[in-house]
Amino acid sequence: MDGSFQVSDAATPYVQINAVGKVYASPRGDVVALEDINLDIRPGEFVSIVGPSGCGKSTLFKCLAGLEPVTSGAMHVAGGPLSGPPESLGMVFQRDVLLDWRTILDNVLLQAEFRNLPKAKYRDRAAQLLQRFGLGGFEKMYPWELSGGMRQRASICRALLCDPDMLLMDEPFGALDAMTRDDLNLELTRIWQGSEKTVLFITHSIAEAVYLSDRVVMMSRSPGEIVDVIDIDLPRPRPLSIRETPEFGAYTQKIRHHFAELGILKE
Repeated sequence: MDGSFQVSDAATPYVQINAVGKVYASPRGDVVALEDINLDIRPGEFVSIVGPSGCGKSTLFKCLAGLEPVTSGAMHVAGGPLSGPPESLGMVFQRDVLLDWRTILDNVLLQAEFRNLPKAKYRDRAAQLLQRFGLGGFEKMYPWELSGGMRQRASICRALLCDPDMLLMDEPFGALDAMTRDDLNLELTRIWQGSEKTVLFITHSIAEAVYLSDRVVMMSRSPGEIVDVIDIDLPRPRPLSIRETPEFGAYTQKIRHHFAELGILKE
């Protein structure tokens, strides 16, 4: 296996990851986090990354967000080499990282402040996003007054405020209850299908990856490398009930079986 997973159509990829490696220095010696990562992602594609803890998924995201330099190889975003945080990027983390001393509306508007954009210009959009994600009427409340699911909704609104071309989502629903997770999966797919955003999504849930994605990227144990990319050929829009179909089950079983062959999961 050459570890190369390029797109097959003629469209110029929005994201190009070429032979990327990442090594961390430590007192006990170098730690190889990523090794020979090759991946092209189409404009507007939804790609999920699954793999065991410690396989380098979050490291890959940090490099793609321009927060960590790569040790070897290169990354390109929107046709240009990546040398810092991409201009049009939104990020959602596993923790909502809201500021407890700011209202929910002001937390969402923080994205505009970071970019030195006029808050007044984005206030209406922030309110509209909060309404869309079921937070209408909570604008003046503080994060500590909201549930975990509501806080995470607010963090997604913050990432979407400036209408980014690319969203990086690092296991954003992992700490939520099943019903809230399902609800946010539905809302995320509606947002994505109504836009042209390129989405990279980290999850430990194989079923969630299959439900959300056009392609599922499988990563091995450390040092992290891509072992397969699975195309998900299921019709859109996808109701939650699609998870009960034989076709959906065949995809989850295929991914689970592959991980079992690698010794990562037990069957």
